[in-house]
Amino acid sequence: MASAETADRIVKSALDLAAERGWRTLTLLDIAERAGIPLDALYANFPSKSAILHGIGGMVDRTVLAGGPADPEEPPRDRLFEIMMRRFDTLAAHREGVLAILREMRMEPLTVLAHLPSLAVSMRWMLEAAALPTTGLLGEARVRGLGLVYVLVLRVWMTDESPDMATTMRELDSRLRQAEQLANTFDRIPTPGARREPPPPPESPLEPDVASGPMG
Repeated sequence: MASAETADRIVKSALDLAAERGWRTLTLLDIAERAGIPLDALYANFPSKSAILHGIGGMVDRTVLAGGPADPEEPPRDRLFEIMMRRFDTLAAHREGVLAILREMRMEPLTVLAHLPSLAVSMRWMLEAAALPTTGLLGEARVRGLGLVYVLVLRVWMTDESPDMATTMRELDSRLRQAEQLANTFDRIPTPGARREPPPPPESPLEPDVASGPMG
């Protein structure tokens, strides 16, 4: 049975090696040796390099969630901003390795497509940590929308060399504001088939105002 501790050691070793040598040329044996584990232990945790990529996402998710949910008293956008910045802080701790993998994955579109379901799972957990519903059609739209926001901000993070990630923070805030405005727009659109109350009938000018009496 794979343990989170061993899995995280493997993932961190893979990220360190990716920073030093790049990702595509790494072998599973290289990663096992850096992690200080036998090949069968590596196989028990991650039977392929693709599985290790999933493991990187899992490690990031666990690190973010270990910080607990966002403050429920804060507005929804602020809660989501806090959770997503935790994610970028986690990536920043392994920046060079993450950058090496992301740059090389640009040349492997099939690999990117294969990891889209994992991205959706991660974004669902981020929304849960921000206390935002993820069920139903609206919840699914939130998951997809946050996934798009994350990818767009991730591209900015890749070139953000500021020590406090100020550029990334501004981009995240901007994208979340746009997403919030779009969500508010959709909230104002009536649901197809929803029952609408008829408007009140207009007052007839021929009917006396009963409340004021017959003399007006």
